[in-house]
Amino acid sequence: MLTKRIIPCLDVKDGRVVKGVHFKNLRDAGSPVELAQVYNEQGADELVFLDISASHEGRKTMVKVVEATADQIFIPLTVGGGISEVEDIRLILKAGADKVAINTAGIKNPDILSGGARRFGNQCIVSAIDARRVYENRENRYVIETSRGKCWFEVYIYGGREPTGIDAVEWAKRVEKLGAGEILLTSMDADGTKDGFDIELTRTISEAVNIPVIASGGAGELEHFYEAFASARADAALAASIFHYHEYTVGDIKRYLKEKGIPVRL
Repeated sequence: MLTKRIIPCLDVKDGRVVKGVHFKNLRDAGSPVELAQVYNEQGADELVFLDISASHEGRKTMVKVVEATADQIFIPLTVGGGISEVEDIRLILKAGADKVAINTAGIKNPDILSGGARRFGNQCIVSAIDARRVYENRENRYVIETSRGKCWFEVYIYGGREPTGIDAVEWAKRVEKLGAGEILLTSMDADGTKDGFDIELTRTISEAVNIPVIASGGAGELEHFYEAFASARADAALAASIFHYHEYTVGDIKRYLKEKGIPVRL
């Protein structure tokens, strides 16, 4: 049985790790290099580094910061933000990343996903999907019934600043066909709330594709991780605030999951 992964996330802006709520009201959380060291020592399965303002600011990912971070860890590193062409993927992998996460550029130019997969392998390409609930009926959308009524999930780009009108479920299916080897799925509604992962969103996407799905957004308690795996059928769970502000360690979560019967690597 494949083990479930616990992944701390470093949202980086101006060279510092930050965290907010619903992608807004960002506050400082520390140095990406120092936090990477801590999570490596705690037994994280992987680490995600997202340069959250690169695409919006029209610039490339901070390669030097990526290099410094990669030098300090011995676990897989995924890097995203500001990747707009296949050559950017090569540079990020050369800087020490094992995978690249692509969001905005994938929407603007889907060929970057297929081209990156052909050149570097599917295992290197992560499709990052930021999605928000829309409570209205619309044709050609994957609508589900929730406790608050019917909704569909809309993809956002540029760090959650711009709606696309694209259905997240259909986009997830498409990125799999284009060659993405994994999906990093962030619920904008749950982000930073600590109220739990969006189970309905995560389960819907997980059931729609045959590639691993990382649940992101909303982790606040130990049981939230259990729900992500047991109810939402995620393959990995990503969190930021609870790690950065010392509420739980990676080890705390893994020991809890082990006791609950979820296979993890201790």
